[in-house]
Amino acid sequence: MMTDHFFDVPLDHRAPDGERIRLYAREVVAAGRAREDLPWLVYLQGGPGFPAGRPVGRENWLDRALEDYRVLLLDQRGTGRSTPATRQTLPLRGTPGEQAAYLAHFRADAIVRDCEYIRPLLTGGRPWTVLGQSFGGFCAVTYLSFAPEGLAEVIVTGGLPSLDAGADDVYRAAYPRMERKCRAHYARYPQDEEAARRIARHLARQPQTLPDGTVLTVEQFQQLGILLGTGDGSHRLHYLLEDAFVPTPAGEQLSDAFGEQVAALLSRAASPLYTLLHEAIYAQDGRPTHWSAERVRAEFPQFEPNVEDGGRFLFTGETVHPWMLHTQPALRPLRETAQLLARREGWTPLYDAAQLARNTVPVAAAIYHDDLYVDTGHSLRTARSIAGLRTWVTDEYEHDGVRASGRVVLDRLLRLVRDEV
Repeated sequence: MMTDHFFDVPLDHRAPDGERIRLYAREVVAAGRAREDLPWLVYLQGGPGFPAGRPVGRENWLDRALEDYRVLLLDQRGTGRSTPATRQTLPLRGTPGEQAAYLAHFRADAIVRDCEYIRPLLTGGRPWTVLGQSFGGFCAVTYLSFAPEGLAEVIVTGGLPSLDAGADDVYRAAYPRMERKCRAHYARYPQDEEAARRIARHLARQPQTLPDGTVLTVEQFQQLGILLGTGDGSHRLHYLLEDAFVPTPAGEQLSDAFGEQVAALLSRAASPLYTLLHEAIYAQDGRPTHWSAERVRAEFPQFEPNVEDGGRFLFTGETVHPWMLHTQPALRPLRETAQLLARREGWTPLYDAAQLARNTVPVAAAIYHDDLYVDTGHSLRTARSIAGLRTWVTDEYEHDGVRASGRVVLDRLLRLVRDEV
């Protein structure tokens, strides 16, 4: 059984009488149990900038959660059926400066305050369990820092952030992981390195406009490495590369089928916040992020494609770059807003190390060994900094383990957080 919920919450929780925005959340409860007084579990999606999944039956982790909980799938502010923040809606805010000021209220601290605003309305004031995947795990650690009284348990999957690393630190740790994942992919599919070089050579001579208007450059093509952080991503990348070209009267060209698949993988039309706020989720010391991934990439020259003479070609991963504001049509109208956010100063802390050190909320976290998206070393240091946190470090799954494993990952973590393992 599913029930829709809408809530009007303050844009800025420090000004509760000011402007309000709308939040949407979907309540899911097992058939026949709607009248039971079940504890609540709120799911915080990865991102930033993605809505909660739309379930079709009792799939993957949800099947296990519904045995014990009434589940709330929250569309975090700006996403899904919550008040949207896209190229179509943000101009309603006014100038790029006004848009950037508005979006400064869309980080993890505001998401936690949203949760605390709606929790008493749903639970009658009782604390609830939070399941945070990836960026949702970052939000869960913020929740533990600033509103632990609202939490009965916390479960984190692939999302223990560094408490003190800035964006530059995050990307200096990330680029070597990207290279390792890429090398591992070529070891599995040796033919793919030449296939990737061949596509890159073609794009270096003639960037291609994809069906959605995205301009596919070599750098944009490298971004397909984001697939390598998921359990089936290496296989998906291989099948994509093997059918890239078709013969035409003008010679071999990248196929429409290839272009359509790439457009779907790279598009940010539905999730511009992923680009606009991605580096801001690491900003805590007041300094601007200033396109950190782009700046740090210069420290790793092996990622510069050297394809004309048979040199190496490495895919990248979860990074955002200023040139995306020109190659992606959904971001072009927001380029000034994005630049202002990249230059924004005054970002405030998202975690309270002292509070985490005296934490009393039961916490369990899955840390995926050599996770492409979240540095394992950073996660382990954070795990040691949160009192009572229990970890499960595994190389059996990639970053999407909680979805790919069916019931396994969530069941293991529930037993861990309840001290049943």
